[in-house]
Parts: sequence; C-alpha cells; structure tokens
Amino acid sequence: MFTKAFRVKSNTVIKGSDRRKLKVDVSTAFPLLSESELSEVVPNKEEINVVKVYAHKGDAITLYVLHKNPLFFELEKRLYPTVYMLWQYPNVLPSFATWAPVIQKIAGGADLMLPGVVVPSCGLPEVRQGECCVVKVVGNEAPMAVGIAAMSTAEMCSAGMKGRGVSVLHTFMDNLWAYGDKSCPALISDAETTGGEVLNRDENNEEGEGGEEQETNVGELSDCPNGHGVDQETEKACAEVEGLRLTKCESENKNEEEEEVNPDEQISPQDEMDALLLQCFLHALKSKVKKSELPLLTSSFLRNHMFPCCPSDKQLDIKKSSYKKLSKFLQTMQQQHRVVRVKELTKGVESLVEVDWKNPVLRSFRAPAEPHVEEDPVQMTEDGEKTYHPPEITILYSVSARVEPLFREANKRKGTVLQPGEVRTIITEYVKANELVDENNKNYVHINPILCDCLLEKSEYHEVSILKWDDLFSRTLSKMQECSQFVIAGQQPIMKKGHIEPIDITVASRGSNKKVTLIKNLEMYGLDPIDVSAALQHRVQASAVLHPVPGTKDKVLVQIQGNQIQQVGNLLLDRYHIPRKYIQGLEKAQKGKKK
Repeated sequence: MFTKAFRVKSNTVIKGSDRRKLKVDVSTAFPLLSESELSEVVPNKEEINVVKVYAHKGDAITLYVLHKNPLFFELEKRLYPTVYMLWQYPNVLPSFATWAPVIQKIAGGADLMLPGVVVPSCGLPEVRQGECCVVKVVGNEAPMAVGIAAMSTAEMCSAGMKGRGVSVLHTFMDNLWAYGDKSCPALISDAETTGGEVLNRDENNEEGEGGEEQETNVGELSDCPNGHGVDQETEKACAEVEGLRLTKCESENKNEEEEEVNPDEQISPQDEMDALLLQCFLHALKSKVKKSELPLLTSSFLRNHMFPCCPSDKQLDIKKSSYKKLSKFLQTMQQQHRVVRVKELTKGVESLVEVDWKNPVLRSFRAPAEPHVEEDPVQMTEDGEKTYHPPEITILYSVSARVEPLFREANKRKGTVLQPGEVRTIITEYVKANELVDENNKNYVHINPILCDCLLEKSEYHEVSILKWDDLFSRTLSKMQECSQFVIAGQQPIMKKGHIEPIDITVASRGSNKKVTLIKNLEMYGLDPIDVSAALQHRVQASAVLHPVPGTKDKVLVQIQGNQIQQVGNLLLDRYHIPRKYIQGLEKAQKGKKK
C-alpha cells in the first residue's frame, strides 16, 4: 500500500475530543497494551498530528503522528500500527516468523506466502481471518511488516501451509516508514524462535515415522538444508536481516559523508538567496550606478540595476531571502558595512543618497566571469528621452498540490510552470493512457477517482461522472496557480504569481474642489515613476509629485494636478505602447463637450 509515494491532503493538530477517541480506539484494537503503555502511545499533553493522505491507488488514509513518527494509520475505519509503534511494543499483535530473503521480497510489495513461514516449536499463533498481525525475522523480535491474516490458523494447517498467509499493508523501508525519522529497528533477541526448530526436530526424531514426516514438512517451510543445524541457519538469517536493517542507515551515512566533502550542498536555499542578493547589490554599485544618478529611488535601483546583474541561470527573489524586504537589506548594508546611505527624501519613499566607493567590501568585490547579456543600444526620441520597450507578458500556470496527481505521470511536480498548451497536452495524454474517453461519444471523458479528487467539488462527487473536453481543460486550469512572466528589455525575466495587476488610474479630491490624478503599478511594467511624472509635467503643464503606495515600501504612485486620465491614457498607449487591457480606469476619462 505504501510502496509508492502518497499525497498529503491536510496536516492538523489533534483536538481534545479526537485524542480521547483515539485512546479508546487504540485500547480496543490492542488490548495487550497496559494503561501506562497506552498513555505513552497516546499522551495527554504532547502534540499529536492528524495527517490525511491519499495512497497511489486513491485510498483515503489517516495517519497519527507523534514526535514526527507515524504511530498508527487508519484505513476504512480500522486502526493499524506502524513499525515505529511496534518496535516499542513488539508483542501487542500475533506474529509470523520468516527468513530475511523473504522480508526483502515483502519490502518490494509482495505478500507473505505460507511456504515462507517458519513454524516455531509452540506452533503457529491463533489468528482469525482478517485479524491484524505482524511479520518478524527469525532471531529478531522487532516486527518488519504489518498486515492482515488471509486465512485462520486452522485453515493454514488444513491447506498444508500453502497459499497466501498475510496480506501485507505496511513494511519497514516503505514510504510510510520514510515519512518518519527513518530510524532502523533494534535487534531484539528471540530465544523461542531461535531454538524452537532444533527442539522440534529432536522430538520428532524420537517419534519415528510420524516424526520424519513432520521434519520433512518443517524443512520445506523453513528452507533449511538437511544436514545443517538450524542454529547456524538462524545466525545466517540474523546476519542477513541485520544487513537489511543497516542498508538504509549506511546509505544515509554515506550521503552525510558526501555532504561533508561537498559543503556547497549544505547551504540552505535562503542562504543561497542572501549570497545572490549581496552579489547583485555589489555588482550593481560597482558597474551600473553612477554618481550623477544619486539620489536614486531604491525601487529603481532594484529594478534597473540589481535585476540586470543577476546571473542568467538564477532568479533574484528578495522574499526568499532572510531579509524579506529590500529596505531591511539596505539598512543592513548601511549599518554593518557602511557601503551606502539610505534616506527618506519624500515621506515613505526611500532613496540611495550616497555610496562609499572606497569601502573595502565594494573594492574587493570581483564581478562573476559569466558573460552577461548586452543590453540594446539606448535609442532616444526626438525630445531627447529614452525609447521605452513594453514588456512581453506571458500567462503561465503552476502545478498546485491539488492537481499534482494528474501531472505525476508526466514527471511534473508541484511548482512546475507550464504554458496552457503544455497543460492541454499532458491532460490529453493522461486521459488516453487511462482509457477514459467515452466509447460512444468521443467528446466526453469519464471521471476516475484522481480526476474526481482534483477537479470536482464535494457536492459534485456523486453527480458528475463525465465531462466535456473543454470543461475538463478549463477546470484543470482553474485549479492551478496562475502566474505571469514579464520580459523587459535588458532585464532578466520576472515571474509573478497570481493575476496581473494593471496600471491603475484614478481621480481623487483634494481640498474643496481640487482634483488630482493618481497612477499606480508603473514599476511592474518596467516604467520609472520619475520618468512618467516628468513626461506628464511636460505634456499637461501641471505639477506632479511621488507618494508611497500605502502598505508598501518599494512602490510609489504618481500624483498630478487635475483630471488628467485622458492625457495619461494617451501617454501610456501611444508612447509606452502598454496594451489597453493592462490599463484600468480609462473609462473614467472626461468626454469632450458638445458644441
């Protein structure tokens, strides 16, 4: 059941009433647990997480996690223990013993067959069909697998110990085990199983003919060669299971040694982003910023100077750094390294007012040797202003956690960004691979459990069984995270999640009867608010000022006197060539007076 990865739907802390119910369920399912042991498994005050997951076949399973280890899983309203819980209390369930090579097959997804069961001297444990039981290795009491009995003990004996004995649900080293701390089982001595076969054989040898028949049968079950002591075979099996137990631990230790050899792999993504941010900052100061440009808006410094200095194979994202905001980063550079001086020239709008070009940190910095994309030669208009190239905006979709199962066969994980055409192709291939196209009408697709879980609402689970192709594609896109890619000339592509914010033009009242026009979100389209305000001042012959956008520190809005929506719209459409669909508020422009 857990041989393949499962999908986590939710992870919440258990409530008081659910904790009490869980304690009752555990006590009922495992009556051999004492009161003190029950309090250790389900403590009253320690945090227990309830994790709801979907197995690869679509089964809904609930995990109960304590100290980051799953102790129980609930399937079809029945509670089962995990190996982490059984290693603490190995005798709470009836057990069947087998050899280490059989355990390796079980770990690969096989069930325990009766010819592989080792019968102890005391006989098989008494179990009923469907009863929960565990599988152990000869010589070790630590359970290695959990399952349900395929038949009762009496049926096993009457069948001549042939057929399926235990239907395995969970094993050591499967994905449920990997969800915990990946610890290995301890070697718990099992004296009864170790010496049981020898005692059984000695007694049977004294019983004559019947003993020979029993000896032959046990030999087949245990697969021990004749002429060898079972103690030797048991020691060999213990050595094999010890090797199985240490396989994962050794590989993890090896990985740790490799990490020590390669210290770069130990750097967290946040530390990498901090280093990239510092590199782009120093690179921009050393090669992009000129003294004549100061004072310089911090937002313009980031957009026009730092972003172009980012290597082509990386993407600068301040939110993924430890600073989270540009203002906090610049404050650190000012206070600790004294490289720059930042000041609020306008209330709420920060600017770089001074750069210490002789600072040791800046002087010792060497720009990376990676060849950088050269910017296009700056073209000038007739008025002596820079020619603006509008950004290329592409609508993309990111794979969300809800629709990830649909894209798993195409090796597209959560967070993968795709174009609408790629989404359509992957969904089409998934439908055809699972034979979901309606045979009578090719325009319809049958809904399987994965499509139901990913695309339908709860109220539709029992009502919708088929969908049209267009409806299938539109539902898939609606469940994905919409994002946009901005490609601005001379800068690295910028990826933004969510809907595109248009340039917002509004008119507000100031004083008794004065009107002002406010323009926001210019930075997103590569427009410098200072350049836009200067162009508007020249065009309408009115004063313009910059104000911070409430709730932000890196964005500013342009305020110009009068109702200038018409002039602002003409400037954005004619000179800057911004598509009309990305401009909001043009419908509020004053209409011409009738003559």
